[in-house]
Amino acid sequence: MKGNPLPITDPSFPALHGRPARGWVNDPNGCAYVDGTYHVFFQYNPDGPVHHRIQWGHATSTDLVRWTEQPVAFGPRDGGPDAFGCWSGVMGFDGGTPTAFYTGIRGAPADSRVLTATSDSAMIEWVQSEVPVAGMPDEPGLTEVRDPFLFSFEGRDYAIQGSGYTDGTPVILLYRCHTRTDWEYLGPLVTGGSGVAAAHAPAHIWECPQLFRVDGQWVLVVSLWSRHDAGHHLGGVAYLAGELSEGGVGLKFLPASGGPVDAGPDFYAPQVLAASLSEPRTLMWAWTWDESRPAADVDAAGWCGALTYARSLSYRDGELRSEPVSEVSSLRSGVLFRGAGSFAVPAAARAFEVSADGPVQLVVVDGAACTVVAAVSSGRILVDGSVVEVFGSESVPRTLHAYPTATSRFEVRALGECTVHELAL
Repeated sequence: MKGNPLPITDPSFPALHGRPARGWVNDPNGCAYVDGTYHVFFQYNPDGPVHHRIQWGHATSTDLVRWTEQPVAFGPRDGGPDAFGCWSGVMGFDGGTPTAFYTGIRGAPADSRVLTATSDSAMIEWVQSEVPVAGMPDEPGLTEVRDPFLFSFEGRDYAIQGSGYTDGTPVILLYRCHTRTDWEYLGPLVTGGSGVAAAHAPAHIWECPQLFRVDGQWVLVVSLWSRHDAGHHLGGVAYLAGELSEGGVGLKFLPASGGPVDAGPDFYAPQVLAASLSEPRTLMWAWTWDESRPAADVDAAGWCGALTYARSLSYRDGELRSEPVSEVSSLRSGVLFRGAGSFAVPAAARAFEVSADGPVQLVVVDGAACTVVAAVSSGRILVDGSVVEVFGSESVPRTLHAYPTATSRFEVRALGECTVHELAL
């Protein structure tokens, strides 16, 4: 990322994925497209590779692949309503004024409220409010509530938040937004205790809900948080496709089908930027995390977590699909290999792309050990440091990590024609 030196001593560091050189990164937030510039905010701790006193980091791009780090937008205020952290949220525009709607945590995850911060069109300097837009709603049996998301339906503005009940049932909460700061709680939009929702999106809490319309279909994307032993487990990301309609005092979402958004172990908390007149694509970024990396290696590296490449969403043949935005191809800086057979990727090639019309494997070879990292019958495999994003022609995308070492190397093994491009800015 421009504006911060690259720690080239760590071959696992993703050179092209737009994260700061050091510190902790998780959920993308506040994604927006303003005056030809893409803005992506993200959960950020610049002081260490751990989740602590989270701020909103900020990066901008005019082409979705070359990112410039901006100053931190805002962060926790000692003694304030977000003293524990400024957690995930979304960007809205009230009369043209950029407004971040985020989860403010005062002292613990269950002590949350929706707060706002406003800026001008440059979105560099922010003013945080003291007065919450919404607190814990009057809904019996709720546990934690977080991650506001805004949408419109039939000319009216609404918001949702993710939550769950004490009995383990996940729920999406619905609000009517009469103005930027006047929210009315309407009740549950959809629950996940049974039926299609339970089958495709099992969790105790649905986090980071994203409700949008793509190719004529309403889609709800949720991240799957579950209690596990003494802690919790992040179980991936699912989508539910269905009908959004007026019902009761608000809206109801009736899911008819669903599935995984990404089948890999290291994909979570995506944020969607809905299509607009200025950007006709529906775009998505997600957090790819480093759960499998030993804690000692994380501490030594000084960084943890990254965002995926931007993806374009579509709904075809009854499924939500995603693929890298076309701009990713502009990173191709030269052909490393073309043909069939085995190819050892040079260690100097920090980032590369494998494109194949037939079966191909990405393998890590370390001495006599050989581990298959990814395999597709045809499609693309994008590697950037340790981040691996796999897009098979007939399968759900997979995001995972494979950590290079001083003695290991990536190897591509293709049964048919394959091309390996080096990727660089």
